[in-house]
Amino acid sequence: QVQLVESGGGLVQPGGSLRLSCAASGIIFRLYNMGWYRQAPGKQRELVATVTSSGVANYDDSAKGRFTISRDNAKNTVYLQMNSLQPEDTAIYYCHAERIVGPRAIYWGQGTQVTVSS
Repeated sequence: QVQLVESGGGLVQPGGSLRLSCAASGIIFRLYNMGWYRQAPGKQRELVATVTSSGVANYDDSAKGRFTISRDNAKNTVYLQMNSLQPEDTAIYYCHAERIVGPRAIYWGQGTQVTVSS
């Protein structure tokens, strides 16, 4: 059974930092590109950042310079370091896995709430 379990969300003041983690199980982690998406109230889910199996990162413009995505293939975990958080970053953050070798497969985590407020 595939599971993507996010953690690290919470309430933070503007300008603060959070580090999200996503632990994957039930998949061959190195065969998947991993990513973080977010969904704010009343808005569509949007891409934040992705990282390939070899560690190449890609960011939405809103995340560039503030967020860093990384992965540890030995721990089957992907991270999102978020700095300089602003109220507009408030959303549920979802972990995403997309298989890049073999049969197509996509998985989502259950999400973790990030709230940026003073």
